[in-house]
This record gives sequence, structure tokens and C-alpha cells, in this order.
Amino acid sequence: MKKLSIIVALMVLFVAMTQCKKEEQPTPSSEDKGVAITLNIKGDGTRMDVNTNTGAVTYESGDVVYVASGGKYVGMLTHNGTNFGGTITDPTVGEPLHFYFLGNVTPAETLTQGVTTSCSVVISDQTEELPVIEYAPSNETYTGGVTAFTAMLLNKCALVKFDVTTSSNAATCITGMNNKVTVSFAENTLTPSQEGTGLIKLGEGSGERWAILLPQDAVEECDAFSEDGAYTGTCASIPAITENAYLTAGIVVNVSTEVNSSDVPVGAISGKFTINANGDQVYFSQGNLQYIGSASTPYWKFADHQWDYFGTSTGQNSDDPNVDRDLFGWGTSGWDNGNIFYQPYDTYNPYHDESYEYDEDMGYGYGPTDGTYYNYDLTGQYANADWGVYNAIANGGNMPNQWRTLTGEEWGYVFDRRITPSGIRRACGNVGGVNGVILLPDNWNTEICMLNKTNGDDLDDDEESPFNSNIFTLDEWETLENNGAVFLPLAGDRQGVFVTGVGYVSYYWSASRAEDGLSMSLFMDYAHGAYWAEVDYLFNGCSVRLAQDVEP
Repeated sequence: MKKLSIIVALMVLFVAMTQCKKEEQPTPSSEDKGVAITLNIKGDGTRMDVNTNTGAVTYESGDVVYVASGGKYVGMLTHNGTNFGGTITDPTVGEPLHFYFLGNVTPAETLTQGVTTSCSVVISDQTEELPVIEYAPSNETYTGGVTAFTAMLLNKCALVKFDVTTSSNAATCITGMNNKVTVSFAENTLTPSQEGTGLIKLGEGSGERWAILLPQDAVEECDAFSEDGAYTGTCASIPAITENAYLTAGIVVNVSTEVNSSDVPVGAISGKFTINANGDQVYFSQGNLQYIGSASTPYWKFADHQWDYFGTSTGQNSDDPNVDRDLFGWGTSGWDNGNIFYQPYDTYNPYHDESYEYDEDMGYGYGPTDGTYYNYDLTGQYANADWGVYNAIANGGNMPNQWRTLTGEEWGYVFDRRITPSGIRRACGNVGGVNGVILLPDNWNTEICMLNKTNGDDLDDDEESPFNSNIFTLDEWETLENNGAVFLPLAGDRQGVFVTGVGYVSYYWSASRAEDGLSMSLFMDYAHGAYWAEVDYLFNGCSVRLAQDVEP
């Protein structure tokens, strides 16, 4: 296995710091303690992040090396076409300098010289350049009289060749990879991990594609899909990735399972559900919507399974913005419309704010800056307030404007007015110990399963909960789901930071406003069943199940 290495020499020179091409990069905070240095790199001055013929790394004007000393970030060096140069601030005497090349990916954190002790970068998008991650300490310790430093930058990643087969011209995405590296300036370590679904995006189309992978254990098989959602497939086994690796034996990525033949989008259940008298249909997402606020760069995803919910396990029974959530105030997509708007982590509830006299005209959603509200739905010019319209869903195609929330009228049609050959639209049930509502697709075949107490029958039975009428193990449910069945779990309800009724009560939002301060919603209650056309206050935290229109 070929090693990737660059021998570099640092010569201390009193030169002006070269201009950084990225405005967000930090500037020295203590010029009187600044040390101007240059970093000479052996190479021809033109950069491919990694030369796929030799594995060598070369650089071009604008590339950046970060410098740490004494456990803190002290400055950066920028390539000017010949070498790296810049000013570092107050390096620690008697210790080596530490150099980091982070693939020219801007760190998620703001770096302050003499203060910052860590940062992180995500290397998911590799469609244009390969983001090599390199590190080395200097061989010499810093003193005021030292005029030169030497170091060997070694890759903390691997160059890996993929042989991609796909009939889509879009980029190919693979998941389940370590795609984030956290740099500790305090410990001089680089720690790989997964951000979101562990997405790595390769170049467009078929053929030989190179990627940078961070150290990780071997993967028997990983998921793959084309960025346009036209195809899904798998990767062959990926060996354990070690630092400095140069893997020239191609790993097969076969993205050839055509899902457009049945029109099933990435992240959707295969069943089709009619939503109006015109016969328009939708697919439902594979699980309830989740906001992963604990990530360094928060993102949206669908639950891995239809029966999954957070309850209070992640801390969403708090106002901490950095926790994972799946109970949202109405219209909390994060869209800033210039007036009133709300983030997914907002937990404001006027009932629990003693300093606020509740006014039913106030609530979540959007409106003029004077606090009054207009009775707009999450549609039309206000569609961006819809979670699925405004946001990319990581495991649902990873692009905005792919998903949406059903209107109240559409939910009501799915729930109570669809005409299906089986005559069955819905039933209460229990999947793997989780209570919820089962929605059966338009083409349901009763030979697969004949449910009990369907379409709302016997919901007022006082002897036994209707959710005990249809009990399935996870293995049994897999058969139903593979045939298009949807499951909506009883995920609880949040009022402010108070989460209640987990497993016994649930509300699901629609895109439709009702009367002042309310929205239409689906209500589920363990004792009695499920009801449509209930209303709930906009500031309450409810579940969201997104849908995608079936193309005619």
C-alpha cells in the first residue's frame, strides 16, 4: 500500500501575511506578538488534492494550513502560488508547532487566535476536489532564535478508488462512512466520525471515481443512490481504512436498482395514497421527521424506522437548541420570511410564560412584525414554512422542495374518504410494542393481512384499547411495510418544554390553519383510537410525517 507523504520545510522570515481568499478566515488578534513565517512545499505549485496516478499531494494559490501551538489555534498560512505564508500569534516557547491541512473545507466553528482549542470539518461533497486531511508537528521546538522548522505532513485519510456503475448522470452518494473529522488543538489529535447519514458524494456519472475516506472499520456493504433520486443500489465491501492508505483496487458501486419504474422516491414507503377526488396520490416518508440538533451542523432526516420516536430520550423536554427533536411547533422550518418565524428548537408557550398575557391571535407560523397573525396555510407564497419544502432531508434525497406536509383536506381524504378495492383505509395497531395508526395503500391486498376494527370502527369500545386489535412483531410488520403500509406511532405531545403522553397520545400536523392560533391535526388517543380534523395550538410540539407527490 503506497504511503502518502509530503516533506515540508518551514523557514522563519519576516514577510507580510498573504491575503486569504476566504473572507471568513480569522486575522491575527495580537499583532505585537505575531511571527511572520513561510512554509515552502516541494512541488510544482499546481494542485490536485491527490494525484490519482502517484498519490502525491500538491498545492495551489489560496490553499490554507492551520497552525496550533500551546494547545490553541495561533494562525494560518496561505499559499501564494509559490509557498505558504502568514502570521501566527504568540506561539509557545519550548514546544513544536503543529500544522493541519483540512482539505480547504471551512471549519464549522469560528477560529480565534490564542483562544480556539478545537474545530471540525465535514468532507461529504467530493464532486470537484478531494479534501485531503493532513497533519504534522515540527521537528524543532519554537524559540525566538529559531530560523527554520521542518515537518512531514502525513495524510490522516485514504485515497480510495470506486468503480461506479449507474445509468444516472447525477453524482453518486454513498452512506455509512466517516465523513467528519474533529481537530483538537489541545491534544493535537484528529478524530473521525459520522455526520448525519455518513454521506460521501462522488463525481457525476459512471466510471472510475476517487474519494477521500477517513479511518474507519471495514464495512460489509453500504447504501448508495444517485443524487437525483432516480436510482438506488449498494457498494461492495469496503476494507478497514487506515491513515496514509492508497487503495487502487476499485470498490464496486452498483447504483442500478431503478426505483423510477415504481416511482418510489428515496426515503419513501412504496405505497400510494389518494389525497383528493381528482385521484392525485402521494408517497409517505419512511418515518417521522427528525431534527438532529446535536450535530455540529444540525440537519433534518427521517426516522430510521416507522415506529421510531425520541420521546424525552434526547432532551427535547428542554429549551436547549442543540438536542435532537421530533416534536415541532407548527411551521417551524427555520425559514426567515422577514417577519415572525420560528426555528425547529423553539419551545415558547404563552401558557407557561407568566410575563406574557396570552392572546389567541399569537402563535407559531409567520406574520407581520407587529405580532398579529394572518390566516395563511403552509402553502403557496408561504410554502417555505413547511419543513419539507424549505429543508433538505438527509436520507430523503438531500435536496429542498422534494417533500411537503399534507393539507387538512388531504389528510381527511386519506383518513376517511378514500375508496379502495379492499375497502380498508386505516386501523389502530401495535408494531413491536409501539402503539400507532396503520394506513393501508390504495391497492392493498387483503390476502397479505386482514386487519381488525378498520376505518374507525369500535373506537369507543371501553373494554379494550383499539390499539390492541392489530398486534404485529417487527418481522410481521416488515411484510406489511414491503407492501406499502404506513405506520404513525403515538409519539407524545409537547407543550413548551413539557413532553407528555409518549406511547399513548399523539398529534400530527397538517399544512392548514384553522381558527385563531390553531391548526388542523390528526389526534390519536390510546383509549379511544384516532380522529381526523382535530385542532391544536400552533405553539404545541407535534409529530410531522411528510409526503411526496406521485408524478402523473
